[in-house]
Amino acid sequence: MSEPTGAARRRGPFKVGDQVQLTDPKGRHYTFTLESGKNFHTHKGSFPHDELIGAPEGSVVRTTGNVAYLALRPLLPDYVLSMPRGAAVVYPKDAGQILAFADIFPGARVVEAGVGSGSLSSFLLRAIGDQGMLHSYERREDFADIARQNVERYFGGPHPAWQLTVGDLQDNLSDADVDRVILDMLAPWECLDAVSKALVPGGILCCYVATTTQLARTVESIREIGCFNEPTAWETMIRNWHIEGLAVRPDHRMIGHTGFLLTARRLADGVEPPMRRRRPAKGAYGEDYSGPNADGGTAR
Repeated sequence: MSEPTGAARRRGPFKVGDQVQLTDPKGRHYTFTLESGKNFHTHKGSFPHDELIGAPEGSVVRTTGNVAYLALRPLLPDYVLSMPRGAAVVYPKDAGQILAFADIFPGARVVEAGVGSGSLSSFLLRAIGDQGMLHSYERREDFADIARQNVERYFGGPHPAWQLTVGDLQDNLSDADVDRVILDMLAPWECLDAVSKALVPGGILCCYVATTTQLARTVESIREIGCFNEPTAWETMIRNWHIEGLAVRPDHRMIGHTGFLLTARRLADGVEPPMRRRRPAKGAYGEDYSGPNADGGTAR
């Protein structure tokens, strides 16, 4: 049985073409690609790439300035934060939530809209494996080109499970019997009709939006279309901790709001979602509300 795409690049001694992440004594990271005969330069001196080629991962190299650097392969979260960008990347904390709560499994058939720089595509491809299917849609060709380069650089070439289409999802979606749909776009509500026809019963829709107004309209639109269960919405934040002897405290900086996530599951054809028991709060559909249900202010 052949190894999954990209697996050989994640283990064994360093080879020409491998990505290397150096960590200096202050914890700063430097990422580069190994090339025979080249030198890596910093303001603390340099060292030849050949010192690392053939060396085991976790080696330490010293520059001509006698500064030690720890050499490891970058993890996928490290890679997506350092790779060239066209659009903003989906942060690892959000990508991890998508993989978990959208229940991305090996062999899954997934549609993604809004490829950006290829961050989420890389996470999805690694989760579904070579036997899955990821069809990504990106309306901007320049973003699609950057995403393709980033994904192929990480996996060492084209991924057999990936198809990338330049164009709008709602105009080009031809996939059927899709297990999961991930929408990372300004107006995901515009795609709900197309998405609902592509998803299998029990399939999961996951949307990633930046603002509360986008979140509210997406949720209300999902309720209005009537073929999904009640959506669940949340955001995540990460706060690292400083630990040194008895000095144990939270870091002064944290990764706060990057976006909101919401998930909903496709119902069987012809089934209406059960009525919501909890009434909306008084004023939830006030005079200034212009979204779905604006005509009567009623909710399921």
